[in-house]
Amino acid sequence: MLIRKFSCSGLLVLLNLLFLCLRCTAAQMPRTYSQPSQQPHPSTRQPGTMQSTPTQATTAQAPGRVFTVQEAVDFALANYPAVRASLETYNAAKVSVRLARTDYLPRVDALWQGDRGTRNSVLGVLLPQFPTVMSSTQGTVLKPSDRAFWVSGMGVLFTWEPFDFGYRRSKVRSSEATENRTGAQITLTQLGVASAVADASLAVLADAQRVRASQADVDRRTVFAKSVHALVDAHIRPGADASRADAELAAARTQLIQAQETHEVARAALAEILGIAGTPVDIKPGPFLQIPPEQTWTGMPVANHPAVFVEQKRIQEVQSRISVLNHSYYPHFTLEGLSSARGSGANSNGTAASGFNGLGADEAHNWEAGLTVSLPLFDYLSIRERKKIEIANRRREKALYDQTVQNVTGQLERERTILDGARRAAENTPIELRASQDSEAQARARFRAGVGTIVDVAEAQRLLVQAEIDDSLARLSIWRALADLAAAEGDVHPFLNLAASIPTGAP
Repeated sequence: MLIRKFSCSGLLVLLNLLFLCLRCTAAQMPRTYSQPSQQPHPSTRQPGTMQSTPTQATTAQAPGRVFTVQEAVDFALANYPAVRASLETYNAAKVSVRLARTDYLPRVDALWQGDRGTRNSVLGVLLPQFPTVMSSTQGTVLKPSDRAFWVSGMGVLFTWEPFDFGYRRSKVRSSEATENRTGAQITLTQLGVASAVADASLAVLADAQRVRASQADVDRRTVFAKSVHALVDAHIRPGADASRADAELAAARTQLIQAQETHEVARAALAEILGIAGTPVDIKPGPFLQIPPEQTWTGMPVANHPAVFVEQKRIQEVQSRISVLNHSYYPHFTLEGLSSARGSGANSNGTAASGFNGLGADEAHNWEAGLTVSLPLFDYLSIRERKKIEIANRRREKALYDQTVQNVTGQLERERTILDGARRAAENTPIELRASQDSEAQARARFRAGVGTIVDVAEAQRLLVQAEIDDSLARLSIWRALADLAAAEGDVHPFLNLAASIPTGAP
């Protein structure tokens, strides 16, 4: 019995010595699998360390701007060219109203004329010409003469329409309708810009979360690849596992590079919307990485949406033009007063005075006053056709109004559905994240114990990075749905007020 025990103990010692010799021999043998490059990849950093990328270095060299979402919206509304253009269009419409009111003022025209020519005339008349080529001469018909003399005239003409059957008032109201429409257009333009800035700002935050999750995935895969290489070096795992770990790490680095590229593109798009294209910008996370409360704000009626309101003003604008045409075919009553003076170098006996006689306009003074009534009879035909055109335009604007109401109503329903789905997804992503974290930890433990494969670990890590992205974006998706809902209701300020009411870091 003692001999058998001694033999077993000696066998175990020999086996241990043999295993140690094999490990020493394996350390001196050349490796048969490909080693990964030892140079660190630009998108890879060790946990707990910071390593700048080319994009970060470029950003550090250029002066950048950091905004909250509220600050970004306010900045865009003050600087975006489309908003400034809408404001100037409104300013021009306001001046047009004052211009239309000047038609109520009387008109005063002053004239002086001096010329030199002959006085030959014949009996008879000429029809009016346009443009005037032959002017009539004044005075008696005398013996023709080629001798020239000076003639002058000056005068002041006062004209005023005391009443016009509502024509000028309809023109003023037409200009006011255009002013109201351009004012409503400003609100619609501001809504579009504010909505675009809010969406672009949240897109920057979402892309930043993707970069963060991709970077964490690269860090995990870097640590795991090193552990796989250690096991392969010890000939505990085959060399194929090291190659697979390197491939998974390289794929994760590619995903990180793509996420960084998308993030930079989103930042450039935001800078363009802010009106500072070419300037690096970033957005403070604020409360947007938290789940917003269930109760948000009370929506507005569809009729108050700026797009619907603009269509209402377009209908009124067309109606005002129809009113102008309705007041166009009326007689024009014009009060006129004239004071004039004439001078001539011609004498009644046919001779002409010498020098500059006749330019003084001091030989004959006259005044006159009266009332002129005019009516272009055949303008009725053109006014009738123009009115038909405007009536067709009114029907078109009413159809567009109905279409706009339908579009806004449908968009509201879609955004409410998207918001509901985003909230339900945000309730599920924490479960997905916890399960993925447990699965990844178990897969690594099984791999180290030799009962799992590297494929299991790679799949678990892939599920984990997707779960991290889903969980981080789920909360942002709720905020984006709220921003889109506010824009669909026609005002983003309730969304901004909600974000401002939530303290950063609140649960």
